[in-house]
Amino acid sequence: MKYSLKAKLSFSYVMVALISILLISVLTNQFLEKQFREYVQQNQEQKNHTVAVSIRQQYLGEEKWNYAAVESIGINALENGLIIKVTDASGEVIWDAKIHNNGMCQRIIRQMSQNMNTHYPNLKGGYVEKPYPIIVDDKEVGLLNIGYYGPFYLTENDLAFINTLNKLNVAAGLLAMLFALLLGLVMAKRLSTPISRVIDAAQMISRGYFGGRISEKSSTQEICQLTESVNHMAQNLENQEILRKRLTADVAHELRTPLATLRSHLEAMIDGIWQADCDRLQSCHEEIMRITRMVGDLEMLARYDNENLTLNKTQFDLSGLAKQVVQNFESAYVKKGVTLNYSGGEEGIRADKDKMNQVLSNLLSNALKYTPAGGQVDVSVKGTLHTVEVIVKDNGTGIAEDDLPFIYERFYRADKSRTRLTGGSGIGLTITRSIVEAHKGKIEVGSKLNEGSEFRVILPRQADE
Repeated sequence: MKYSLKAKLSFSYVMVALISILLISVLTNQFLEKQFREYVQQNQEQKNHTVAVSIRQQYLGEEKWNYAAVESIGINALENGLIIKVTDASGEVIWDAKIHNNGMCQRIIRQMSQNMNTHYPNLKGGYVEKPYPIIVDDKEVGLLNIGYYGPFYLTENDLAFINTLNKLNVAAGLLAMLFALLLGLVMAKRLSTPISRVIDAAQMISRGYFGGRISEKSSTQEICQLTESVNHMAQNLENQEILRKRLTADVAHELRTPLATLRSHLEAMIDGIWQADCDRLQSCHEEIMRITRMVGDLEMLARYDNENLTLNKTQFDLSGLAKQVVQNFESAYVKKGVTLNYSGGEEGIRADKDKMNQVLSNLLSNALKYTPAGGQVDVSVKGTLHTVEVIVKDNGTGIAEDDLPFIYERFYRADKSRTRLTGGSGIGLTITRSIVEAHKGKIEVGSKLNEGSEFRVILPRQADE
């Protein structure tokens, strides 16, 4: 049988509370009983001492006693459960409770024994007598024997007090159990409700509905982290779904144009409208090569996405490579009227030189495409103790803030027009990031619309093999 999370949590809280209350009750009861025993024993000793002092005060000197006062003290002690016997220095009995009222003494002993055996059957107590010498002026003038149930005994009032205390403990335990039950239900609901919402959201995500979000807040840190993770996952899946649909549309668009051109040219030549001369065939060949390059880029990206991408690492000067790539682009920049600047000293690095060439070429190509005539592109290479940075900064059209998270996605271009003047296949930055991450580096971008962009590639000098 399966139970809900709320039921399990409630049961767990109640069981923990019950066990805790039971342990506390048992330990409290044992502690109070121990303390009460010690109190009774101390009180018994205090009573004996008080009786001994009172008896000593009845010695009149010269072996004379106040017999009436001794008898009064003995009767009063008997009523309090103490059976006393007083003798003088010669051993002659001055007063004895058993002689005075032996029947009453026996009843007191039986009553004490019955009370103690009922409540403390394992105590193994019994009637005991304790002697107290009567000392006056450093001279023993007599002996006091006090008999009582030992090691201690409880009067009717003491037993009534213990019973009342036990009842209070039981009542407090029941109230605590009720409070624990209510608290467990409340806490279980507070914990299970957001988890249930997370389950509902996860089920919606599993069915392909990514728009739902969990808006409720929880005071539990772990539940907040769980809801944030589910919301973040839903957001990412929703973004990926949007990108997937856009990727399909972009690929269709990129293939549709050259295929439509090929189809129109071939149909015109088949229908005899155009002659199959070199110019017409050359135009068809260019469109075929365009499709071929796109397929080649996709194959290259698939290889770079593979975790087993092979890097042919060598030690070389990254600044020298960057300077060479800048020189290769100089003519294209001059033709468009964009200024290209370079700065940086020698920076040694161990990496795949060909792939670093491709990274630099992609960044410079993008900067050229999105920087209008009269603009400027700055390339710099600088290093630290463990890393080398390549910075490509332009003052071109820039990238909108909403587009920044997606610029590394396949076929994603911030320029929605997708004309031939604004770019190729749209996977250059995707390949660039794959190469950089394969070298255990990272690529960062900062951009403002109509102000320009800055791409920063950070690479370790000695990448792990």
